[in-house]
Amino acid sequence: MTEECPLCRYGEARSLFHCADRLYGTTTKSFLVVECVKCKFLRLFPRPVGEELASYYPSGYWFQPHDAASQAAEIYRRVVLTDHVQFVDAALRRTKLTGPVLDVGPSGGLLARLLRDRGRKVVGLDNSAEAAGIAWRVNGVPVVAGDLLAAPFAEGSFAVVTMFHVLEHVEQPGEFLDAARRLLKPGGRLIVQVPNAASWQFLILGEAWNGLDVPRHLWNFRDSDLEWLLRDRGFTVLRRKHFSLRDNPAGLATSLAPWLDPMSRRVRKVPESTPVALMKNLAYLALTLICLPFAALEAVCRAGSTIMIEAEPK
Repeated sequence: MTEECPLCRYGEARSLFHCADRLYGTTTKSFLVVECVKCKFLRLFPRPVGEELASYYPSGYWFQPHDAASQAAEIYRRVVLTDHVQFVDAALRRTKLTGPVLDVGPSGGLLARLLRDRGRKVVGLDNSAEAAGIAWRVNGVPVVAGDLLAAPFAEGSFAVVTMFHVLEHVEQPGEFLDAARRLLKPGGRLIVQVPNAASWQFLILGEAWNGLDVPRHLWNFRDSDLEWLLRDRGFTVLRRKHFSLRDNPAGLATSLAPWLDPMSRRVRKVPESTPVALMKNLAYLALTLICLPFAALEAVCRAGSTIMIEAEPK
């Protein structure tokens, strides 16, 4: 297969897996996950763009509508977001800058709200007007509906720019990093988190690994790939974290039992009575807890299923 690698520019790739939309069933179309013959970078082929890519994001993707079920689950989400909040807060303390945080792709705005509760100024930017509206109404977070490549903010406006599970979705990840660098104040920080294709979970599960999320994840970064891209775009990597309490155990649980994943069931509109839904939710929670020790072990060995990086513009 001939296709230029976006990292090393080598023109040849080999196919690893045939995959479809395993989690949400938005399409019956099959895709390839391919690997650069030279640098081993993984990406989706063919890569959907524009309206086709947008069609693979169901309504309510990755954020919860404000209903009784989401209110009941909020305590859990607040707990598992603790390490994300602490990671951002630590970066802010080290910068000693007073400027606000720009949270790119905040979905329903809970992370931004938790940062605001710590006294931080936060603004969100999301491609989804629906998600931006929920962030405003539910969490009281100002979120602008728009694209980072055309963000309506002045250069040097922010002390920190965060991208939690954004870069793997965008058509031009390098240009996204360039845009983030322009928006940062001198001495500011960029925080990026993506699934880690060098994780034990991917090595063991292969095409069943939830981190591939075909066809929404266009790129499958290893930690070394992300660091290379950051350096190429003018950043210095300061800190890494291979564990996410929100993402790593739950991602493994979803890989093993996608039919139990609460968001997948909601998006697919799976018919189930309230008792059945409760039982499935409890089973998913139990499976997530069972997965926690393995997720923690792989992270300790620097092979966690996500990689979170703090970087500074050179």
